[in-house]
Amino acid sequence: MLPCRTPTTEPHVNVAPNGAAASPAAATRAAATPVKEPPSPARSLLDRLPRLANGRATERSRSRPRLAHEDRAVVVLHDVSKTYPNGKVALREVDLIVPEGDFVFLVGPSGAGKSTLIKLLIRDELASRGEVVLDGEDLARLARRHVARVRRKIGIVFQDFKLLPTKTVWENVAFALEVTGTPRRRIKPNVDRVLALVGLTAQARQTPAQLSGGEQQRTAIARALVHDPRIIIADEPTGNLDPLISWEIIQLLLRINELGVTVFMATHNAEVVTALRKRVVALEEGRIIRDEVGGAYHRED
Repeated sequence: MLPCRTPTTEPHVNVAPNGAAASPAAATRAAATPVKEPPSPARSLLDRLPRLANGRATERSRSRPRLAHEDRAVVVLHDVSKTYPNGKVALREVDLIVPEGDFVFLVGPSGAGKSTLIKLLIRDELASRGEVVLDGEDLARLARRHVARVRRKIGIVFQDFKLLPTKTVWENVAFALEVTGTPRRRIKPNVDRVLALVGLTAQARQTPAQLSGGEQQRTAIARALVHDPRIIIADEPTGNLDPLISWEIIQLLLRINELGVTVFMATHNAEVVTALRKRVVALEEGRIIRDEVGGAYHRED
């Protein structure tokens, strides 16, 4: 319902498209029509922490018309297949859309194609057929000089952390910005904010050897977040952690997702997947056999 307004001294005359005054009935219908407010611009993770990072402009793939439900998608795979030079078929006719802000578990047995799918998303590999679109950009059509820019839209979290052993926690996270040429005046506040988010402010000057496994993974997550990605891709992030620490990492990823960051997580952890009841995409022999919102690790008949 529109809010009531105090009448002004000048009467308002409704005008029809042809320039004539509208009828009283038309005026009544027009007054009853709700006015739609323009959508608020999306806020970045660092904005919620709370400073705004660089704005983003989405470039649309021109290879085929976009569907309406793809407009807010971070990831779109359309009829994607991948065959390696040795003849091994890793993915077969995969169609997948991951909307902005989604939390997706990618599950399946070893050899199902999970690692290949992730390699396509980070452009370590190219699809043999079909389209892989990340934030509106067709990765197969991407010029080599633009690959680094697009990869900055992705935060990657590995099972084995991949931290630099001679650098401190703070330096490991800052390094992700330094290699992209981020001005030094922006590095310190951004690093400090993400370390606070993952609960590592007190450990900022420690090296990886001085950290527990959970603290090392939280450092890796902070590094993935510091350049304000569109999506976090986590490849078995709890695989080397004990169950209690695994849940702490999952809770951190859930919190990050609540801040608006899309999370795409490959995992074999059936307990976590079944307990959280998020979206589950199951791969088997290179095909998506199940895509279920609120699903468990295994199909429930």
